[in-house]
Amino acid sequence: MSPYSLLLAFFLFLIIASLYSSVGQAGASGYLAVMALLSFAPETIKPISLVLNIVVASIVSIKYIRAGCFDRKIFLSFIVASMPMAFIGGYLPVSPKYFKLIAGIFLVISSFLLLIRTYYKPSQTQIQSNPMPLAYGLIGGSFIGLISGLIGVGGGIFLSPVIILANWTSAKNASGVTALFILCNSMAGLAGHIVAMNKLGFDIFYWIVAVVIGGLLGSYFGTIKFNNKIIIHCLFIVLLLAGLKFLLVDFAK
Repeated sequence: MSPYSLLLAFFLFLIIASLYSSVGQAGASGYLAVMALLSFAPETIKPISLVLNIVVASIVSIKYIRAGCFDRKIFLSFIVASMPMAFIGGYLPVSPKYFKLIAGIFLVISSFLLLIRTYYKPSQTQIQSNPMPLAYGLIGGSFIGLISGLIGVGGGIFLSPVIILANWTSAKNASGVTALFILCNSMAGLAGHIVAMNKLGFDIFYWIVAVVIGGLLGSYFGTIKFNNKIIIHCLFIVLLLAGLKFLLVDFAK
């Protein structure tokens, strides 16, 4: 990788980590988008995304849980089935061609889920009006975990809109649940990847520094009134374009 590409990737990873961590996310969909647009080698994308997810989700989880923004019941209902499936997904080999297909679909869906999470704000009278059935958590967690492990994400971009739209907990508690869910899933997915005797590239240390800085900045700004809707729209465009690049350009080769 050229010095210019290295610097550009460092800056983009920092920005992504900062923006996502401000809303309780670790940024995997953003990292995938950056790596798609910069044409990273497909075999390096999954481990890089998982490691960066673990770093940022650790920072965000501590921040939200210390602030009391967490729902233990919701978290346990999803994570019990999700972690084993994330391990399996991380272990399973995926050819570069089909990795691009799955990741492309994921990014396109994620772009719209990001908007839903941003604009849907349940009123206080709606919150927790519906108790969550355990079966929903087990089934949903299994599906999210498998996809997470396969492509190297934590699954928070799927989990967060679901628990907010279903009114199972408050938006702030959803951020805390999502952050720890991402951390656990990413660790399980990375463990599966390593057990399968796959390696991590040396460049990952640069990206770790970038997301640590971004995660600390984002978790700080996430505790204050911060209007980021313009930035969310920019992220929507980036995710959508990266997903379409995977589907229409890379997968079609």
